[in-house]
Amino acid sequence: MRKICLTLPTNRACADTLSAVIEEARYAVERFDVEVRVLVLDSSDAHDFAAHAQVVRAARRVPKVSLWHLDEAYQRSFLNGVIRRAGLDRQSRLPGLMLPAGVSYGACTNRAFLFGAALGCESVHRRDSDSRYQVVDDAKVFPIHHELASLGKSAADAAPGVSESELDPGLAERPVVLVGGSFVGEPSVDIEEIHRLDEDVYYDIVSLWAPAHASEEEKRNLVKESFRGSGAGPFARDHSTLTVLDPMRVDMCNIGFSRVHEQIPLLPATDTIGSDYFLLHVVHAAGLPAVQHNRDIMNFHTPERRTESGFVGYQLRLVKFFLSMQYLNFIYGRMKTAGESLCDERDHVRASAISAVVRESLELDDEENVLRLDCLQRGYRKLGGKYTKLAEILASRGSHLLSEARQDIADFALLIDHWERLMSASREADLVSPPGG
Repeated sequence: MRKICLTLPTNRACADTLSAVIEEARYAVERFDVEVRVLVLDSSDAHDFAAHAQVVRAARRVPKVSLWHLDEAYQRSFLNGVIRRAGLDRQSRLPGLMLPAGVSYGACTNRAFLFGAALGCESVHRRDSDSRYQVVDDAKVFPIHHELASLGKSAADAAPGVSESELDPGLAERPVVLVGGSFVGEPSVDIEEIHRLDEDVYYDIVSLWAPAHASEEEKRNLVKESFRGSGAGPFARDHSTLTVLDPMRVDMCNIGFSRVHEQIPLLPATDTIGSDYFLLHVVHAAGLPAVQHNRDIMNFHTPERRTESGFVGYQLRLVKFFLSMQYLNFIYGRMKTAGESLCDERDHVRASAISAVVRESLELDDEENVLRLDCLQRGYRKLGGKYTKLAEILASRGSHLLSEARQDIADFALLIDHWERLMSASREADLVSPPGG
């Protein structure tokens, strides 16, 4: 029987979301021939961790569903054991890349990938703590329905189970490695206030996502689409498409991976929004089949972002995202050129090809990112008020942020080089039954 990992990484209170994820696991085993490992990687404070533990203890036990609620101490012990077993003890940066002190969307999902391997799971399905499921006729709309219908099958075998196919027939024997949906509700990035204050500043800031050589039309199209989700109304009926998936059409709160996450990790950058999207671009560039569905998840913004400290921290993570794009846009371009050659004869992504391109991006100078910082400073000063403090932070910390962005990419290349060994060591880990609590 196939084992799958349904994971919820969190560093905040999310008892209601956790209860719903456990409900999604029950839905999965009732409708598919699977065992579900619900994996909660919990970095929240003691109070919120205790509330989550109570949800886990109170959950109705269901055959073929096991619950793993793991604090950072347990995660760190596991990761250190994996690093030792992989013979990578001398790689002193690895522990910090897997469980950093700062917020890292990529690192928390990489941990889920390793735990999923240790639990014997063939696929990993991620949800987010700041989202909830849509409800239609008193029933939650669970994305795992589409994920389990297609993940791991060849495209030819998955085709009868989707609404339509846009896939080139020449890709029919390649595996479906990704199934994803988008979101509805609030924008995925909490910058709507900037749009209300000054649309021109909003355009100047969001267009920094684009490559430096992008045309004005390309930038305007990107800004129009950015962070908006599917743009669809409430869920009415299922629709799914077999395709080579556009990374802009899905969100990491609504995603399932098979195989590919065992070959390439995510960018482990700290304090950087969007660091967990790299695999979507790999799958797209390599021409690997995927399924896009319309069981969109509801996104919402947590109140912490509106506090003074939360606001500054969140905006700086956005700044780091824009600085990462100098490197990532270069990498995406090189991967697009490589196309299907990114994979070997087994349709596995060649890690050496990816790490080589990542390292090549480190040869870029900082000129493009210096211009990004200048644009952000001007925009924040024009907005005034609380945004003035952000401009002052960028003025004082600009060179440090540039160095951080470059180091993040160098660290990524290191992690890619060792990912296969870390995965192999995780599969050998002795995780037999969920720990107490």
